[in-house]
Amino acid sequence: MQARPPDRSAAPAESIMIQSLPLSTDRAPRASSPAGLAAPSTTPAAPVASSAARRRAPVVSAALLALAAVVLAAGSAHAQSAGIPAFTSSPGPNGGTSYSLSVQTLLVLTMLSFLPALLLMMTSFTRIIIVMSLLRQAIGTAATPPNQVLVGLAMFLTFFVMSPVFDRAYRDAYVPFSQGTIGVERAAELGVAPFKQFMLRQTRQSDLAMFARIAHAAPMAGPEDVPLRLLVPAFATSELKTGFQIGFTIFVPFLIIDLVVASVLMSMGMMMVSPATISLPFKLMLFVLVDGWQLLVGSLAQSFGG
Repeated sequence: MQARPPDRSAAPAESIMIQSLPLSTDRAPRASSPAGLAAPSTTPAAPVASSAARRRAPVVSAALLALAAVVLAAGSAHAQSAGIPAFTSSPGPNGGTSYSLSVQTLLVLTMLSFLPALLLMMTSFTRIIIVMSLLRQAIGTAATPPNQVLVGLAMFLTFFVMSPVFDRAYRDAYVPFSQGTIGVERAAELGVAPFKQFMLRQTRQSDLAMFARIAHAAPMAGPEDVPLRLLVPAFATSELKTGFQIGFTIFVPFLIIDLVVASVLMSMGMMMVSPATISLPFKLMLFVLVDGWQLLVGSLAQSFGG
């Protein structure tokens, strides 16, 4: 008779049971496995503790968030029980209505969310950032100056160009409103007027007529009657066109340098050399020698007509 081979079907179950014992950290380790073997401690205590800490971290975070919510709810209930008004209104001297500071603060915070759109569409920022981006592309430097530098320079140059408009809006609208001599509607009207005049000076009549024709707007007596829903898109379109025109004039000198360098390389038989690599130092040297940044920034500031 041949000896029966040993039955190894139980070995994988024992090994699986033995290897799975150290992973259980919430229960006390058992003395032995079902097969009667002692469970070896193959996992160090430090990784087990770290894994348990990782599992407890979401629970702790949830508890902290719940505690913060309870504190905020308690503070709100205390404010309501103390009689702190959330909305108060009183009749104004000219028949209007003045609201409490909390509502005014809420309105101001709501208006702050529209500041990026106002900065892009109602100021000189669009033209400036387009020209600077085209300048970087014409020189051939992909990421120099970086986007943060270009946006920062365009923003502060926008503040410089728009400073007369900002000063007039502050003097005509905010100062009387803060003194209580005018209401919110009149302050908004006086504050928008300088921006409308600025945009009208920079907007082409063809663009404004196109949007007025699309919107089927009624005939207007004067420029002050143009609504913002027509003026803002017309101004943005005009700024895009002007920015591309200025960018074209900037592109031409650098394009000539690229053509000359490419022709020289072709005549020398160096067809495998990239012309952009050779022309980049010459374009940088030309831009520095003519003091390009001063010319560009000065021309952009003067292009708005003061």
